[in-house]
Amino acid sequence: MEDFEKKVSPELGDTIKIDTDEMSIDELIRSTREEIAHLDELMGTNDAPQEDAPAPLPEDKLHFEPVLPREYAELELDGEEEEEEDDVPTTFFGRMPMGIKTFLYVMGVLLVSVVFALCGWFILDDVAALTGDDVTITFTVTENDTSDSIADRLEDAGLIEYPWLFRLYCNLANADRKIRPGTYELSDLYDYHALVNGMAAVGQRATVEVMIPEGYECRQIFALLEEKGVCSANKLWDAAANEEFDYEFLVGAPVGDPNRLEGCLFPDTYEFYMDDEPRNVLNKFLRNTNKKLTDELYNALEELNLTLRARKAQNGFTRAEIEASELSMYDLLNVASLIEKEAANAQEATTIASVIYNRLCSKKYPCLEIDATIQYILEERKETLTQQDTLIDSPYNTYKYPGLPAGAIANPGMTSIRGALFPKDTQYYFYALDKDGTHHFSRTYDEHLAFLWGLG
Repeated sequence: MEDFEKKVSPELGDTIKIDTDEMSIDELIRSTREEIAHLDELMGTNDAPQEDAPAPLPEDKLHFEPVLPREYAELELDGEEEEEEDDVPTTFFGRMPMGIKTFLYVMGVLLVSVVFALCGWFILDDVAALTGDDVTITFTVTENDTSDSIADRLEDAGLIEYPWLFRLYCNLANADRKIRPGTYELSDLYDYHALVNGMAAVGQRATVEVMIPEGYECRQIFALLEEKGVCSANKLWDAAANEEFDYEFLVGAPVGDPNRLEGCLFPDTYEFYMDDEPRNVLNKFLRNTNKKLTDELYNALEELNLTLRARKAQNGFTRAEIEASELSMYDLLNVASLIEKEAANAQEATTIASVIYNRLCSKKYPCLEIDATIQYILEERKETLTQQDTLIDSPYNTYKYPGLPAGAIANPGMTSIRGALFPKDTQYYFYALDKDGTHHFSRTYDEHLAFLWGLG
């Protein structure tokens, strides 16, 4: 940049010469101000007036304000620059509000907890066989098989999910010493213990087919299974009383009562393993019963309870009495067992049911007075009951105690179950066996007596 000059006063002979090539803006301004101040001092010491002295400079001209060259127009003075914010990069998470960070942290902890819980459930489900489709697989163990190879093949067969976990169990349980070569029938409902035991017999496990008639009592079923070589009756009685079974229709069943499963072992044809565990045997019955009790039947039970509640309220029952007498599916199977034992044929099932419900909703006839309940408590069945038999003190005695007996008295078939759920609408309170083997139904006690006299 070129130098520039400015004469302030000819008399002073002073010339301000500023070299701008090597000066900063600040230095340029500071130097200019110093020169102006120096000139002010010089002019202020000349007190004597001079004739030829030019007129003093105007006040606005006395103080020189330099005009900066264009090259410096957009520059800023030192110390006046605005401090720029530190250009520190921040992450997306770092810019989040603290509340959102806390929420995401909590959700992360919960997610991890859920993942661990699910992993634990899957492992437990595989070890204990909590779920399954009740599929039976034919499985062969060879002489060269080890627990490692067996685990892989069990996974291929769909019987286990985690071969490594089964290998660990086999090592802890010394399964290699128990498992023997042979062909076996294994179920996907078997837990690890049952799978190992299922392969512990010599050769193929023998099975037997057993047909359970409708109306059979547990004592008859257990005796038949013992006779067929399935399981001892004593073991079955103990398991029936004390084993825990997770089925909705067993809600209300008293644990510890040997007759707890009466009414719940659906009559059908079954194939059992010989010398099987009692829990496995009973579970086969209960799984079948559970399949038979469909959503349609549970919905019908709800409708039946609504009808009975309305009738009881109309007949003077208190709210507490009505709520206490509401039927569960376990109670419904109790009613069905009474129908099973009392009905002479399938056509009578709904009519027998109507008599039972009419009495359950009656203040006048609170006792069912069903002979089959007396037969159930007798050590030996009788063709004809005596008056003394009806006085036996037992919670199953429906001549002595009102309402349903303490439990079912037989294992009913589907006809009796549906008869209990869909009773006829009648006014019958009595029935008696006619000469043709069917029942005669009566509305009043007088009609009932007249029929009995007519039999001779």
